[in-house]
Amino acid sequence: MDPVLCATPESAYLCRLKATHPPRKNHTTGELHSRNLHRAPYDFPRLVAASPELEAFLTPHPLGGDTIPFAHPEAVIALNRALLKCHYGIAAWDLPPGYLCPPVPSRADYLHHVADLVAVDTGGAPPRGPDVRVLDIGTGANAIYPLIGTHLYGWTFVGTDVDPVAVEWARTLVTRNPALAGKIDFRRQLSPSAIFANVVRSEERFALSICNPPFHPSAEAAAAGTRRKVKNLHGARPQKPVLNFGGRNNELWCMGGEVGFVQRTIAESAARPDLCRWFTTLVSKESSLPAIQRALAKANVLETRRIPMFAGQKQSRIVAWTFLSLAERRLATAK
Repeated sequence: MDPVLCATPESAYLCRLKATHPPRKNHTTGELHSRNLHRAPYDFPRLVAASPELEAFLTPHPLGGDTIPFAHPEAVIALNRALLKCHYGIAAWDLPPGYLCPPVPSRADYLHHVADLVAVDTGGAPPRGPDVRVLDIGTGANAIYPLIGTHLYGWTFVGTDVDPVAVEWARTLVTRNPALAGKIDFRRQLSPSAIFANVVRSEERFALSICNPPFHPSAEAAAAGTRRKVKNLHGARPQKPVLNFGGRNNELWCMGGEVGFVQRTIAESAARPDLCRWFTTLVSKESSLPAIQRALAKANVLETRRIPMFAGQKQSRIVAWTFLSLAERRLATAK
């Protein structure tokens, strides 16, 4: 199989942690969202029943039970396929060679947290149904947020990406899962530097936007990050990185890294302040926050939120902002 970048060290850690220790709470560890079904250990017998191919990758865990080799790209893809089929009703899922394989538990966590955010606008439980429209910036070939979100909350999605292969692959996933018909629209962003321009229509409005921006500022930095991940998964043994840059640079790096990407997102949101009731983005590095906060202040946003996210010992956060008052957001919800 061609190389695949697997963004799953946190999944590996969660699996080992849950299989051997009770959850801990301190300044370095945290838990997934209370509605996230992946708080429990992976139920491998149930997952294998849903997707028998996963069984070939099961190995005994040294402390009991089963696990998979998280450094093995095919094993991680098989796990994701089983999770999506078993828990989210996605009967057919795969990736083109060399594209990002996302960790399902943390992607579901993002959606649960932003569901709480839009619940503020409705004054009750997280809203469900197709009237909640979500804009997914950089949806990728995996289309993970729309696939999970349509099942969890019944929302409708518009996913955008600069990569034509990713867009066509995501459309194929919808075609292969007929239950998704009419719920997800994928659009290609023709300008690598644009965020909302070119892909949203003037009359369109969304409850929120979501984004997992490219993390690294250069191809060299992305390659170094991959080498660190491989070392963490394999230990001291030298391994060839499961990575190539062909066709998926946009998933890994962009000019200015995540700070630059989020700054451009904030600037474009200020030009279309009523496009989304809430604009949100994942921010991986705490050190990115001061520059992002300055950009938000410069854009004169009305309100900002910082929502912590945890996956074992890995912590990230969602940064959210709005240009609308609560009354304006509730009026938009009622339309």
